[in-house]
Amino acid sequence: MQSLGTLKKNAAVLAAVALWIPMVGFGIRTLWQYAGTPGRAATPPAVWPAHTLARPAPGRAFLIIFAHPQCPCSRATIGELAWVMARCREKVEVGVWFYAPAQEPGNWWKTELWRSAAAIPGVRVFEDRDGIEARRFGASTSGQVLLYDSGGHLVFNGGITALRGHSGDNDGRNAIVSLVHGEIPMRQATPVFGCSLSREE
Repeated sequence: MQSLGTLKKNAAVLAAVALWIPMVGFGIRTLWQYAGTPGRAATPPAVWPAHTLARPAPGRAFLIIFAHPQCPCSRATIGELAWVMARCREKVEVGVWFYAPAQEPGNWWKTELWRSAAAIPGVRVFEDRDGIEARRFGASTSGQVLLYDSGGHLVFNGGITALRGHSGDNDGRNAIVSLVHGEIPMRQATPVFGCSLSREE
């Protein structure tokens, strides 16, 4: 026969477990909601703007990405970019523009994310001082991808990850590869999962 003290201890353990299980469930649900909540969609110009600092070569498609250098979600975007470039390198130019606020020191934006993007063959990285280029292209969310065809017309607007910080098969990266190879994708617009471009951490 169990003592009163043992019974009380067992009851306390059961009560703790009963509280812990729904808390874990709530935490998991909250994380999934966050991961699946896209950022603000871009409102890019339909034709390549005349005054942008980005200069694509005439007659070539140009893929432009906007990223916050300290956004953890965007590591997956850079990983997916490497996947895309392994299949499209000879057919598209790529520029990644990293948000670079003027008040921060000169190496603030040259993070691991910057170095990872710069290490991808065929990818050029740039400083986007105070987000001027992002505003020019109507981009608000880190991980925003835009693809303009060889005639300078917008053909894709969205992200290349399925969730925040999630790598793997997704409609965005598949659409980019299809479009660059002259095929018609299932989607030409996808959600963008990332931090605000103007967020300073």
